Amino acid sequence: MTDLSMVLEATGALAGAGGLGYAKVRAPRVYWSLVGLPVTWGRFALSYRSTMDVCGLTVQPSRLRAFVTRNLTRREVLPVPPKVRRVRGTSTGLRVTLRLPAGLEPADLVAASERLRHAWGVHAVTVAETKPGYVELRMTGYDVLRRVRLPRGARPEGLAVPVALREDGTAFVRDYRKVPMALTLGANNSGKSVYQRNLIKGLARLPVALVGIDCKRGVEQSAYAPRLSALATTPDDAASLLEVLVGEMEDRFDLLSAHRVSDVWELPETVRPVPIVVLVDEVAELFLISSRKDEERRERIVTALIRLAQMARAVGIHLEICGQRFGSELGKGATMLRAQLTGRVVHRVNDKQTAEMGLADVAPDAVVVASLIPAERPGTAVAADSSGGWAKIRTPHTSRDEVVAVCRRFAHLVPDLPALDPYRPSLGLPAPADAPPVESAPATV
Repeated sequence: MTDLSMVLEATGALAGAGGLGYAKVRAPRVYWSLVGLPVTWGRFALSYRSTMDVCGLTVQPSRLRAFVTRNLTRREVLPVPPKVRRVRGTSTGLRVTLRLPAGLEPADLVAASERLRHAWGVHAVTVAETKPGYVELRMTGYDVLRRVRLPRGARPEGLAVPVALREDGTAFVRDYRKVPMALTLGANNSGKSVYQRNLIKGLARLPVALVGIDCKRGVEQSAYAPRLSALATTPDDAASLLEVLVGEMEDRFDLLSAHRVSDVWELPETVRPVPIVVLVDEVAELFLISSRKDEERRERIVTALIRLAQMARAVGIHLEICGQRFGSELGKGATMLRAQLTGRVVHRVNDKQTAEMGLADVAPDAVVVASLIPAERPGTAVAADSSGGWAKIRTPHTSRDEVVAVCRRFAHLVPDLPALDPYRPSLGLPAPADAPPVESAPATV
């Protein structure tokens, strides 16, 4: 009987160990919640002060504190680390709120993030400033970008669309009110098209007008025709469509002037025009010319794009430009246009110069990271903006059929814009009769 008990206990222990090993590979969230989180929390609590000391993240105490410690408590005066205000576990890592002592700044913790990652045995440590004097250490327990799954509750709302997962386990949200114009770069098979699919899938649920410019004869964007207000598939059509958008922008400025406001969101809701998002695929096709007669068309396109990028934010018109490369080699106006595109997303590129085109002027530290994205991880990218902050992200795989189904389902949300009617794409299939009500797509911005 004793032997049987020992066998059963050993079998149970082996089964438990095997189950944890399987969970670590196949269900990392489960493994982290059961094993990784308590182990990391304990390691952090036991080694916090010594780790901060060896990483150079302590300061000398004030004279008053040193006097009290030395003369009243009779203890050794030790350097002061950031004070831990809150520790919170998540399904992907650990969040620690710190109060910085005088003499430390968030950049000091950012510089030491690699040392902290190794000291506490986590996959990554990122630092986010929450308010003056306070930062949040976001520890990621495992590689959340290996299997991308957006957090629960991440859904399109207003003009914000969650399109990818950050390295710290939070959703990367494309918010057009905060970053109205953006540039997305990436080599072939880097995940650039999947990123755009996720963007269209989210935007299709919102009360916005979608305008597509796909000079590859519409092979990518024509499938989304039920939800598009306009589509240009040749450079000539693109030039005419962009000039119509410039005219729409000028009409909206007249509307703002009539109501004595400077922004479309200050208008009464009854007269506020619908936002327009212009999706440009392979922007280089709009800049390249094959003969001298194409120069006039190129000039029209470049002028319209620059005018929209410079002024259209105030009237609710936004640019989302994609391409493999985008630099001065495209000719006059390319660099000027790129300077107006504050949001940057750079996928795997073929050379460091392309990464520099997208990131060097907004987040120089991210250039090396973008240059090292492996080919076996499509959808991985570096997202940055003019604030200097950047994050590594990965887009969940979304098939074209999924996006097409969403576009058909929400085809009833296509707004009435008479100026764009001549460019409205023909529908291959009608939208379903049981389309959901408008309330399913939040209209509050």
